[in-house]
Amino acid sequence: MTISEPAALTSVSDAMRRGLDLALQGWGRVAPNPLVGAVVLQGDRRLGEGYHAEYGGPHAEVVALQAAGERARGSTLVVTLEPCAHHGKTPPCTDAILAAGVKRVVAAIRDPDPQAGGGLDVLRETGVEVTLGPMAPEAAALNAPFLFSREQADRPFVALKLATSVDGGIADATGSSRWVSGEAARDYVHWLRAGFDAIAVGGTTALKDDPQLTARGTPTPRRPPVRVVFDRRAMLNPGVRLVATAREVPTWVVASTEAPAASVAALEQNGVRVFRPPSLGDGLRLLREAGIQSLLCEGGGALGVKLLVEELVDRLYWIQAPVWLGADAVPAFPGVPAASLAQAPRWVPVERRALGLDTLLVLDRRLCLPES
Repeated sequence: MTISEPAALTSVSDAMRRGLDLALQGWGRVAPNPLVGAVVLQGDRRLGEGYHAEYGGPHAEVVALQAAGERARGSTLVVTLEPCAHHGKTPPCTDAILAAGVKRVVAAIRDPDPQAGGGLDVLRETGVEVTLGPMAPEAAALNAPFLFSREQADRPFVALKLATSVDGGIADATGSSRWVSGEAARDYVHWLRAGFDAIAVGGTTALKDDPQLTARGTPTPRRPPVRVVFDRRAMLNPGVRLVATAREVPTWVVASTEAPAASVAALEQNGVRVFRPPSLGDGLRLLREAGIQSLLCEGGGALGVKLLVEELVDRLYWIQAPVWLGADAVPAFPGVPAASLAQAPRWVPVERRALGLDTLLVLDRRLCLPES
């Protein structure tokens, strides 16, 4: 996205907030690259803006500088992530910044990628004024999966999505869960899926709900997310949609060493890739080795709790519907060990907003903030 005419007066903090909003428009289209937005200021006047819209396409800084044109000389460039200093799919953004005559660069956070990082140092050494840190927590939350993947290589970034009643039920006393949340929340989940490498459910959920686990909204993901089923016994049958369509959309099963060989062979004959790790953590490690950097788990309750108890969840997307299901409802967190108030882990709130009549709460287990 670009603008060609001067915009209203804007402070650096306003420009950074605008950059974060712009960056999110690349959701589902730029991975494994990070989400980045940029704004060009001359004084307090916004001259150009842009975001990284497509993997392999121009970076946010280049788009914003092209929008500003010659007016960028002597300007301030506000960007949500440190400009790259290497030649990848595109030339270094630092070259474009220097060629445009930018006087000052304000970046929210460093780029921890060992190849792309270091751009601020390059700019500083050539006389560009550099400021680091405005809205760093927000920028880190925006790119949490990307930052996690550069910090920890032994498993994917794991997000758990739950839709519950106000009193924490994921289904009523009969086991019915369609639909706890409303249409706006379901649309949001399709948008959410587009930004993850893989979407996961447990084996019981896969059999009972027969989900498609595809992103059927806007944006269309650049690569369809891999569908992952955590099914220790590999008991999925050819009649469920995940198996029936496995040759059309990648479908993987994380079973166990105890899974019957005949069941594994039947899945593989239908185009399903099967892993047989000794533990859940080992299963996540195998997924990472297979190229999955981010995983969205959508249930069921037993799988979500196991991930939480083993401290394998990095982000929680909690959709709360304004309905009460009562004491006999299926609970969202069965069997989570008790903790004292003083010792209970406190997560980092990332976002709160309405989704129609429902409420979205996003929590991170910790803030993944690159060193400055």
